[in-house]
Amino acid sequence: MTDVVIASTDLRDDAAGQALAAKIRSDLHGAAPDAVIVFASPQNDYAALLRALHFRCGAKAMVGCSSAGEFTSETSGTGLTTVIALRAPDMRFSASLARGLSTDRDTTTRELVQGFRGMDTSEYRYRTALILVDALAGHAEDLVDHLTIATGGMYQFFGGGAGDDARFKETHVFFGREAHTDAAVALEILSNKPIGIGARHGWSPAGEPLRVTQASNSCILSLNVAPAVEAFEDYAAVSNQLFDRADPLPFFLHNVVGVKTDEGYKLRVPLGIDAEGGIVCAAEVPAGVTAQIMSTQAVDAADAAASATRDAVQQVERAGHTPKAALFFDCVATRLRLGQDFSHELDAVARELKDAPFAGFNSYGQIVRAEGQFSGFHNCTAVVCVFPE
Repeated sequence: MTDVVIASTDLRDDAAGQALAAKIRSDLHGAAPDAVIVFASPQNDYAALLRALHFRCGAKAMVGCSSAGEFTSETSGTGLTTVIALRAPDMRFSASLARGLSTDRDTTTRELVQGFRGMDTSEYRYRTALILVDALAGHAEDLVDHLTIATGGMYQFFGGGAGDDARFKETHVFFGREAHTDAAVALEILSNKPIGIGARHGWSPAGEPLRVTQASNSCILSLNVAPAVEAFEDYAAVSNQLFDRADPLPFFLHNVVGVKTDEGYKLRVPLGIDAEGGIVCAAEVPAGVTAQIMSTQAVDAADAAASATRDAVQQVERAGHTPKAALFFDCVATRLRLGQDFSHELDAVARELKDAPFAGFNSYGQIVRAEGQFSGFHNCTAVVCVFPE
């Protein structure tokens, strides 16, 4: 039987850690949780927050990250710290940390996987890992590929990129009492009950297909052998939208890049324009791929979140189990685009979960590698993980 505590506070630093730990201990009747996952506003002193939380709740494994919006079934906003604590005698949790994400994915992968206990045991049928990364270090897509290879495809992954309230200056991942940059953390979850994972984005192609003729990491330098910005200007004119090179973000929030894959379109949020007319995106875009400008409506985001939740719930229910709680991640760009309407997306998740509560955060990208889902690192994609009772 899985016991879950979800809590949130607008307190900060040591006071936030103490309050959240007290809630966890109280709801678990004094017992220590097996695992705690933390999403904290960048307004916190992370060291003070994590020390107090770790010391007072006694979690056996604790990971998390800085965020760009925090929420639970009961509340949402910015400036909060949100936790989900799990106590599950029939699950096994292990946390691992790897540094140097920006320079060496081989080493990062090896250090993360060294902490996975499921690589050496057949005691558990299902192997899952929550992966949280310093998104500003880049290379999250490559990390997911490396993890898939290193684990022989035996694991399903979900997670996201740490945020900093859309400042895009510095993001952190948490491991125990410490906060790290240029790093990734993993929470391995071994179980004999399925853990459901769903991912949907609700965006559709709007512009003409374009070939990425030149790219460098996260910057699309040219589309159809012309500076990439020209394709956006042409589409803005055709669709009767305002596109201002000096302030392109309002346009980019409503018009993202879709990279065509065998499973569908993998989204990339444009963030800016370089001096040569290249489009700087929130994640890597390889040269040679076909891309399209994508569009969506507010209702599409809620529908996508509902569909992702439904997929995850069904994976649990098909095996004869009941959802106990969930984690939900979506992009900071989605929150910025929707504003107050982001609450409709949270409501859609709650309706699909029925009595099961959830916690989550607005991230700088979302991670998924699971059967029947888009694999890799995404933007503007709703990701849901459902834990069984």
